[in-house]
Amino acid sequence: MKDKRIAIIGAGISGLASAIRCARMGNVVDLYEKNDKPGGKLSELRLGDYRFDTGPSLFTLPHLLENLFSFCEEPAERYFTCQKLETTCRYFWQDGTVITAYNDPVRFAQEVELNTGEPKHNITRFLNHSRDLYDLTNQVFIFNAFPDLNVILSQNIFKFLSKGRKMEPFTSMHQSNLKRFQEDRIIQLFDRYATYNGSNPYTAPATLNVIAHLEHNLGAYFPEKGMFQIGIALKSLADRVGVRFFFNAPVQSIVLDGKKVKGIVCSDQEVGYDVVVSAIDVHTLYSKLLPRKMAPERLWESERSSSAVIFYWGIRGSFPGLDLHNILFSGDYKEEFEHIFNKKTVYGDPTVYIFISSKKVQDDAPPGCENWFVMVNAPANYGQDWDAHLQQIRTAVLQKIRKMLNRDVEPLIEAEQIADPRTIEGKTASAFGSIYGISSNDPFAAFYRHPNKRKQIRGLYFAGGSVHPGGGIPLCLASAEIVAGMISKSKTY
Repeated sequence: MKDKRIAIIGAGISGLASAIRCARMGNVVDLYEKNDKPGGKLSELRLGDYRFDTGPSLFTLPHLLENLFSFCEEPAERYFTCQKLETTCRYFWQDGTVITAYNDPVRFAQEVELNTGEPKHNITRFLNHSRDLYDLTNQVFIFNAFPDLNVILSQNIFKFLSKGRKMEPFTSMHQSNLKRFQEDRIIQLFDRYATYNGSNPYTAPATLNVIAHLEHNLGAYFPEKGMFQIGIALKSLADRVGVRFFFNAPVQSIVLDGKKVKGIVCSDQEVGYDVVVSAIDVHTLYSKLLPRKMAPERLWESERSSSAVIFYWGIRGSFPGLDLHNILFSGDYKEEFEHIFNKKTVYGDPTVYIFISSKKVQDDAPPGCENWFVMVNAPANYGQDWDAHLQQIRTAVLQKIRKMLNRDVEPLIEAEQIADPRTIEGKTASAFGSIYGISSNDPFAAFYRHPNKRKQIRGLYFAGGSVHPGGGIPLCLASAEIVAGMISKSKTY
């Protein structure tokens, strides 16, 4: 399909990547974004002399980004550079245990055994299992449209079905990890990966143990200038291949002619297009841009993923004991998730994530200072009194940091801004502020995700973290490649 007019809605990672691929294939591509800059959740915030990445903070599978530049015959290093981290995270427990998660799996296993007594062969065995899960599922669930007849008939699906028990779809992540490890602290460490797609390790399927492979076996990376550099690089590449950008331009509706896309309405003006790619939250799409009745019924019934409360703190001081990524664990992980998904509130002893980009990008904070992105997992926004909750959450976070790091950070905060599920929803159009669309707290969650194309609406395609294959930078890049491939092969759009 060549020389067609394509509108992309949303300039997040999936929208940018979809636009780039479609433009490179010879189409006229217009990208509409309601905000004044690209990046979507991958944005930035400046508070005085402090700069913060506001969204995703961990970067894996960098070859997916490099492949996009190769597709355009552009050298990636001209736009973007990143380094493989020596350590992926530093973990803290209330009993004083500290574990540095080295990028080298062997060194990581030794570190775990040294600090907790968990036999290193258990770590190695688990990471090998995680690799097997990835090899088993990546071509079925990540890099292909699903369900797709060609995929179903391929050898990959038969391999998948023949070894399906290994995926443990009807065992929770926690139950699986309980059998694999002796130490509660290590069970908690690997249970944490359910939060990478906004889910609950006590109910989400053990299949999600595949996530650990990306970080521990393949490695974590960090852009030379911070995570926002990814969005800037993709915007530059999009300009290079001829994508036209319209910022501060929220799309009001998608225009249909029967069951066929006809165009969009923006600024009260109808603009005709052959194809429209939605790269925004799919729940928001059907709620605001299409008749709600056109949505799959399951979209309204599925449980939402978690959201977050984030404190952006400019800290007047340095903490040598902290790394780029840090986790201060809750003393009762099960109760924390009970609060998030059932009680719809934040637990009084939350797990605290601290991301300090100035550890790698010195200009992100003044000399001798640090920029702290401090996040706790939170429920989606169902009308809770967040104004009342925020002060309680802030107090709990400060108390936890003081207790576990043995230092009071509150007097050191000289710049502050707070994000909660309401502001996340408003800024990113993520319905209810849930960061990953629907949760994966169900054995069939992968099948419930909205597909990248529906035959009920010709010419409309879906990319981004709320549809197949899921959330996070790698999966958003994968969804863009799937969508562009569909468009290139379609004769009826």
